Amino acid sequence: MTVDGLLAMELLRTLILAVVQGLTEFLPVSSDGHLVVVSALFEAATGQKLDELLALEIMLHAGTLAAVLIVFRKQIVRLLSADRRVIGLLIVGTVPAAVLGIGLKKLDKLYGWHILESPLIGGLGLIATGLILLMIRRSENRTAVEASSPSGGEAGIAYPDLTYTQAFLIGCFQAVAVLPGVSRSGSTIASSVALVGMKRTDAANFSFLLSIPAVGGAVLLQLLEFARGETTTQLPWRDMALGAVVAMVVGLAALSWLLKLLRGGKLHYFAYYCIPLGIAVTAWQLFRTA
Repeated sequence: MTVDGLLAMELLRTLILAVVQGLTEFLPVSSDGHLVVVSALFEAATGQKLDELLALEIMLHAGTLAAVLIVFRKQIVRLLSADRRVIGLLIVGTVPAAVLGIGLKKLDKLYGWHILESPLIGGLGLIATGLILLMIRRSENRTAVEASSPSGGEAGIAYPDLTYTQAFLIGCFQAVAVLPGVSRSGSTIASSVALVGMKRTDAANFSFLLSIPAVGGAVLLQLLEFARGETTTQLPWRDMALGAVVAMVVGLAALSWLLKLLRGGKLHYFAYYCIPLGIAVTAWQLFRTA
């Protein structure tokens, strides 16, 4: 294949992964898991392996982080005034993901495990995501009572009223989502509703506010590695920037859709997508390596 052909293929793959990132970052189906699986499918079809998947993933996450900042701009402004206590909750909730994420990335690089880029781990993680999403069904009886109550309002804890222990618990579920296939939004929203007893809308708000320091920190660390020369990339920066913009635009639409689904109490439906897909991917990888 010519050099121009290779560059065109890399751009096509980057744009496909950007669309996948935008669609799956906010839906509770794990964007990292889908990026790993789609990349493996692309490699199987073309014979071309993307050796810099992790670096590209981080840049695409920067695009969807921008979508969060746009959609939740009013809540972010309130953090600096009326909801300043929430900043502490977000810090506490971010600690588990920061510790596990940085530690696992260093071990991954030191021992060459490639856990963060493994389609097999991605398949197993999708199954775990489906099981986590099923936890949210615990809230269905409470939702039915709310609908029949005179006030008709949604019962539960508002995110500014969380305790630090509850924020840390939700953060532990976010930390597990460092693994490909485990949905960050799915695990944090499901644990917030089913275990902590938060309102569904507040669970979504806290989940995506919690993503700002977690994803923002990962993006910052990646950019620092680029600046120090610890990580290099052959992918054109122009292509990665375009991918980030595409991920942001698609992510805005996906986030709007998710918030509508969440208000309707339909989040657990994604479990019936994640579990079969995870089983299929896991079987594919096991038989492929057998």
